[in-house]
Amino acid sequence: MKVLIADAFAQDGIDQMKSAGCEVLHDPKLKDKPLRQAIEESQCNVLIVRSTKVTADMLAASSELSVVIRAGSGYDTINVPTATERGIRVCNCPGTNTVAVAELTVGFMVALDRRIVDETNDLRRGVWNKKGYSKARGLKGRTLGIVGLGRIGYEVAKRAAAFDMNLIYSDVIDYPQFEKELGIRKVPLEQLLGEADFITLHVPGGGETKHLLGKEQFAMMKPTAHVINCSRGGIVDEKALAQAVEVGEIAGAALDVYEIEPAATDTEFKDPVVKVGQVYGTHHVGASTEQAQLAVAQEAMRIVRTYLDNGEFINCVNPPKKKGSG
Repeated sequence: MKVLIADAFAQDGIDQMKSAGCEVLHDPKLKDKPLRQAIEESQCNVLIVRSTKVTADMLAASSELSVVIRAGSGYDTINVPTATERGIRVCNCPGTNTVAVAELTVGFMVALDRRIVDETNDLRRGVWNKKGYSKARGLKGRTLGIVGLGRIGYEVAKRAAAFDMNLIYSDVIDYPQFEKELGIRKVPLEQLLGEADFITLHVPGGGETKHLLGKEQFAMMKPTAHVINCSRGGIVDEKALAQAVEVGEIAGAALDVYEIEPAATDTEFKDPVVKVGQVYGTHHVGASTEQAQLAVAQEAMRIVRTYLDNGEFINCVNPPKKKGSG
């Protein structure tokens, strides 16, 4: 079985696949036309990606392609409808990077409240401004609004509870067990935006959530509110966010994902949103801890091995439709 890995991937997972008898081709730089060419030339059976887009053209490049594995949870970068039409299964690795993303989210909350990035930059410039930076509000007793209380949202809530924060959430699903366990309240999104001191997003990307937070939503927030997006680029209207921070409509933001992102191999980033004061940013690394990447690799290997052993697909997001009984 040929496995093409077109993204960064833990070496342990590659070694396990080779030990299982797979022919593994690994090139984390592949994307766009070179990726399509690699799929065609290899006639791979399995394609593994992280953030790389998988288009309809790529899915048609190998007549042997049986499964595309998203080495992570979200799969909005994969053309699932075309994969389904071609009989190609799409599988993901849910829950493997949950803690890593939750940790970064909480780190952002502390960094925004204490202005850690700004303080560090001033110190590196030789500026001492203790008086100016001695005005943090603190997290205890503040309200955290979680938009999307799935696996990651739940882990964020657990950690925020340890800071004695008030917890509210908005979701299309009710989570009575989490409400009882964590003392978190479900409220409409508009109420959450008006009450929360920190608003963190943990929803899937795609058409339904595109610009979930825009000019109208920022106008509902407190002037002391901070927005955190470690979910998917495009959920936040970055132009509206930048304006809201610049005019003081909200206090600040932190982003790990962006509407337009460079490839993993690029060295330039031109998105103007992080040039705005009080907008912190990281390089889409929420899931990129050693622990998370090892867990992703092991889950991807479990998908491959199950397919090898009995031809079944686990964590399949597009199972074939069952035929009617006549």
